[in-house]
Amino acid sequence: MNDIERLASGHEPLDAVLGGGLPSNAINLVVGLPGSGKTTLAEQYVFHNASAARPALYFTTASEPLEKLIRYGQRLSFFDIAAVGESVFYDDLGPTLQREGLQAALDRIVAGLKDRRPGFLIIDSFKALQTYAADPLEFRRFVIELTGRISAMAINSFWIGEYGVDEIASAPEFAVADAIIALDAHRQGDRTVRSLQVLKLRGSGFRSGLHTYRLSSDGLSVFPRLADLGSEVAYDLSPRRISTGIDTLDEMVGGGLWPGSATLIAGPSGSGKTLTGLQFLREGARNGERVIFASLQENPSQIARVGRGYGWDLAGIDIFYRSPVDIYIDEWVYELLSVVDRTGAKRILIDSLSDLRVASPDQTRYHEYVYSLGQRCSRLGITLFMTHEVHDLFGDAGVVDSQISHLSDNVIILRYLLTPETVKRAMLVLKTRGTEHEQGIREYAISDRGITFAGPALPS
Repeated sequence: MNDIERLASGHEPLDAVLGGGLPSNAINLVVGLPGSGKTTLAEQYVFHNASAARPALYFTTASEPLEKLIRYGQRLSFFDIAAVGESVFYDDLGPTLQREGLQAALDRIVAGLKDRRPGFLIIDSFKALQTYAADPLEFRRFVIELTGRISAMAINSFWIGEYGVDEIASAPEFAVADAIIALDAHRQGDRTVRSLQVLKLRGSGFRSGLHTYRLSSDGLSVFPRLADLGSEVAYDLSPRRISTGIDTLDEMVGGGLWPGSATLIAGPSGSGKTLTGLQFLREGARNGERVIFASLQENPSQIARVGRGYGWDLAGIDIFYRSPVDIYIDEWVYELLSVVDRTGAKRILIDSLSDLRVASPDQTRYHEYVYSLGQRCSRLGITLFMTHEVHDLFGDAGVVDSQISHLSDNVIILRYLLTPETVKRAMLVLKTRGTEHEQGIREYAISDRGITFAGPALPS
């Protein structure tokens, strides 16, 4: 598999999804609804690879006027107007198709191949050619003859079309394609989520599943689906526990947290989840560790105000803030991992998982994200602290229902205790993996020193 010559896209994450890139000199179908970025993806490949020695021949058919394609193409950062007519040649098959039909269009394509000797052939839209065939048999003959002509030359072909799922099994172009890339844009609540899927890649491995992407002036930015399959290779983790920054909590979890572990702290609004996480980060910063506050709740100014309220200097904490509005969870994960690579962080607070759950396309993928991120952090020796909001003020049923407790090494529950006089706060360690933990419930308060405890544990 590894000796296949590859065609790079100029965007490494996309090449990673494609197992290192598309096979060279292959027929590639790019399918999707209008506006999904098919033309942009094809041009991304063209302007990254075409040269005077191996130019690109770009045929439009009946989808949109050639002038419009070039005008909008110039808004893309990679579109090089100086290359047009030198290494990228545009041609419009529309008038030929309308006057003389499909065979005449094929003759035009073949003449262009002989004249230009291109390294790249793009037909946009390929599906529109079906309209000009007298019957399905004529179109099938067209596809077979064009495939034969291309196969005799070293050409990278991109056939673009607005195909439906039902056409993949019957349309002849799918049978001869070496690669099929499907682009999709679907509604998720009030947001539009774009996803890329490799349906076929002949003779090569690729990353399965849906991979989100964004469209911008830089083209398609792909965020490969984070799916950690685990590793049988052993890795070292420190045998010394680390402090949470709260002495009593250290006692409750059996003497502190294991480095590389993942801790979930769940509770209702106002119970102190973020505050507990901040104390965890401050402890690491005091010990000279690089730490990251990955916030989806409060922006840096709001976080700084919280710190000032307790007299805390948060200068040693790297704040990675992203709004939960229009967030792609894959994009967020890779941005976070890039901050980890840059800083060498050993502690991360994610505030909160609830926002990531909303951004995730479904519950199964959400579990995969949390698991994969936890595994990645563990191998890097990063201790992960995650907050999760529940709606049950006086119990822990929300955590059980969320089905994420089993993905964490430690689960800490914050809840309210209703007494005749007042409402108090209480903390319970529900789980610690591989060690004993305190079984009782501890009352705590939020004071000017943060989370503080008073008195012994209560029976659970």
